Amino acid sequence: MPETVEIGLGRSARRGYHLDDIALVPTRRTRGQAAVSTSWQIDAHAFDLPFVAAPSDAVVSPASAVEIERLGGLAVLDGEGIWCRYEDADAELSGLTDETGRLQEVYAKPVSPDLLRARIAGLRTAGVRVAVRLSPQHTAELAPHALAEGVDLLVIQGTVISAEHVLREDQPGLNLKTFIADLDVPVLVGGVTNYQTALHLMRTGAAGVIIGYGAHLGSTTHSVLGIEVPMATALVDAAAARRDYLDETGGRYVHLVAYGDLATGADIAKALACGADAVMLGEPLASATEAPGHGLYWDATASHPRVPRSAIVDFADGDPHRPTLEELLVGPTSDPSGERNLFGAVRRVMGKCGYSTVKEFQKAELIVTTTR
Repeated sequence: MPETVEIGLGRSARRGYHLDDIALVPTRRTRGQAAVSTSWQIDAHAFDLPFVAAPSDAVVSPASAVEIERLGGLAVLDGEGIWCRYEDADAELSGLTDETGRLQEVYAKPVSPDLLRARIAGLRTAGVRVAVRLSPQHTAELAPHALAEGVDLLVIQGTVISAEHVLREDQPGLNLKTFIADLDVPVLVGGVTNYQTALHLMRTGAAGVIIGYGAHLGSTTHSVLGIEVPMATALVDAAAARRDYLDETGGRYVHLVAYGDLATGADIAKALACGADAVMLGEPLASATEAPGHGLYWDATASHPRVPRSAIVDFADGDPHRPTLEELLVGPTSDPSGERNLFGAVRRVMGKCGYSTVKEFQKAELIVTTTR
C-alpha cells in the first residue's frame, strides 16, 4: 500500500521521496571498473553514456551537440529555441543577461520552419544523431518540417504532458497515440509525475518517457504552479507502470529518462537505481566552456511570455577556469564536489554496488535516509 498521511479531516496525501531522501547500499560483491558498462540504447541508437542533454539553448547548440555525441551522449536541440528563431543565434545568446524580461523579448520572435530544417541539416552533415524537442502546443505545426529533414529521435516535451493535449474545448489538439502511430522514428515524451500518466504515455507507442519537468536551482514551478516532483518516488512509480505495460504488451520495453534535481554523480546514480534508463541533464552542463549560454542556464519555462516558471542562473559567475564538457561528463577532474566527472562517479558506484550494467543497477538496494 502507498504510504499516505492524513493532512486534515477526510483528506490524505501520499508521501513522496526526493533523491536526497534515499541512499544506495553496496552489496557483498564489488566489480572493477573494467567490468562496468554505462552504455544505453534506445531503439536502434546506442550510446556510451546513459545521458541526454536537455533541450536548453543554454547548453545545446549545433556545435556543442557534436561534442556531446563524441563524449557518448545524445544532445536534444530545442526546435522552438533561439537557433530556430535567429540566423545569427550566437549574437542573441551573447547579448543575454540574467533578466527574464530580456529573455522574453528574444523568444518573442516566431520560430522559422526554414531555420529548423537548416539546423537539422547541419547536424546531419556533422554526422551526429539528430534529436529535436517540440512542445505539445506546436508539434502538429512543426513536426512535419523536422521529420521531412530527417530526425533520428523526436522529443515532445512540456512541463507536464498527457496522452492528448486539448487546445480548447471546441478545438481538438494533439493526440499522441494517433500521431506516434504514423511515425517511423522513435519518440520520447514527457514530463510525467505519476504512475497513471506514465502508463498512458507508454500506451501511445512512445519509445521513452521523461520523468520530471527539469527542476533545477532556478526553477520556480513549485512556487508558481504548486507542482513538485519527488524524483525517487516518481521514478519508482514509472518503473512500476513499465512493468505493468511490459506484461500488458507481452514484452514491449519503454525507456525512462529522469529529468530534474540532478546535479551530482550521486543524483544520477540514485535516479538509475530507482528505475531510470538514462538521465536528461541541463543545469550541470551550464558552466562548460562549450556551453552556448556562456555560463548562464535557463530552460523553456523561463521565457514563457505570460507565466515564466524559472529564473536565469549564472553558473560561471566570472570564473576564468570553467570546466570542459569532457571534464564534467567523463573526467578526469580534481574537483571533489561530485559535480564533475559525473559518469565516472556513476561507473564507480555501480562497481561498488556490484552491478555491471545500468539495467542490473536498477535492482540496487535503496534505503531512506531522512526522518519525516
